[in-house]
Amino acid sequence: MASKASIPKGTRDFSPVEVSRRHYIISTIEKHFKTFGFQPIETPTFENSETLMGKYGDEGDRLIFKILNSGDFLRKVNSDVYNSQDSLKLSTQISEKALKYDLTVPFARYVVQHQNEIDFPFKRYQIQNVYRADRPQKGRFREFLQCDADVIGSDSLWQEVEFIQLYDAVFSSLGLEGVTIKMNNRKILSGLAEVIEESDKLIDFTVALDKLDKIGEEGVKKEMLEKGISENALKNIQPIFSLEGNFSTNIKLLKSLLSDSEVGQRGIQELEFIEKALQSLPLKTAQLDLDVTLARGLNYYTGAIFEISAPEEVKMGSIGGGGRYDDLTGIFGLKNMSGVGVSFGLDRIYLVLEELDLFPKAIEETTKVLFINFGEEEALYALKAVNALRAASVAAELYPDADKMKKQMTYADKRNIPFVVLAGGTEMQSEVYNVKYMKSGEQESFNLEELIKKLSNY
Repeated sequence: MASKASIPKGTRDFSPVEVSRRHYIISTIEKHFKTFGFQPIETPTFENSETLMGKYGDEGDRLIFKILNSGDFLRKVNSDVYNSQDSLKLSTQISEKALKYDLTVPFARYVVQHQNEIDFPFKRYQIQNVYRADRPQKGRFREFLQCDADVIGSDSLWQEVEFIQLYDAVFSSLGLEGVTIKMNNRKILSGLAEVIEESDKLIDFTVALDKLDKIGEEGVKKEMLEKGISENALKNIQPIFSLEGNFSTNIKLLKSLLSDSEVGQRGIQELEFIEKALQSLPLKTAQLDLDVTLARGLNYYTGAIFEISAPEEVKMGSIGGGGRYDDLTGIFGLKNMSGVGVSFGLDRIYLVLEELDLFPKAIEETTKVLFINFGEEEALYALKAVNALRAASVAAELYPDADKMKKQMTYADKRNIPFVVLAGGTEMQSEVYNVKYMKSGEQESFNLEELIKKLSNY
């Protein structure tokens, strides 16, 4: 009995059009990665379990796909562990490898393992699939592509400036105008917690603050009070709930608010450096915005924090993000290795471009010309031209069967093939090829040399 055709939940098949569009985004991102000096690396699809486990917190550990050991793995399990029915203990004995959860931890492992071969600062980019045993829902998958770029081995703020320029360059090339690069600094958030004398509640404070656009000012204050943050503290930070000016204006307000915080002032100085640099290096299409509520990745970001918002007319979450970290490789024993990195959200960028109709039509054309099949002799005559066109880097194909003309023409139309060549007995005698333009319906005859020149220049 035939099995039902299906794929695992949280995974996807991609049609030719979808693959072409995804490759368009990926190639655009990769082109700019290269022009900004990033070098490509790849890491294995799966890592040793000990490399991944314990690096993402309890929730992250639960979302890691574990790979069963080969052979009769249960025979080697300690009987007490087996009888305890403790899945966590059992998994350590029956699974030594796991699918990678993200690209960041494998990158840290790569840097430590290859530190004697790497020239620091090391600028790397990586475009690979990652895997999470998450609950599938709209926009959330168990297998998805990440596009990351990092610089490790330098604490220079010029790297932050370049990443902002990188985002702007990519979105400009994609024709995506109106993107906002939101920016904050971990030191600003630490300073705010310090001036309200709630440093021990930094995480509670920032987690609530990060929800401002979702639950509003009153909702944030209510959550902070529930976490034990005092009414007086909320009064002291009231100005941050109404930050609406430009980047420079907001920095001035924060400078006053954080006047008694040394760490907060360091964060302001870093933001001022970046802003001053970008005044001399204006962005093409993106807008830089200081968002003091931005608190993503607070458990590992130590400086700049980035989040990229799509144009306002598209209802979409962040389409990218990143930040500065000071000790990423410390989890594998290599201390004091500062770095900064960003990621592009391929799937969400795809949805934004699709909604705004920004995909170029040409990227969906896989074949430029189709030769109609009139029979064995005509097919051989056509294939001589097909081979010559392919040698000239023109995508060409011969319809495989000598079916009715209407069927072959319909095939070309559905495939969005712009040219069709009709070469029967008359054309063979004259050694020409009759080209039909599918959009206009017009026809012209060319010899082989003229045909190659015509289609190469299209």
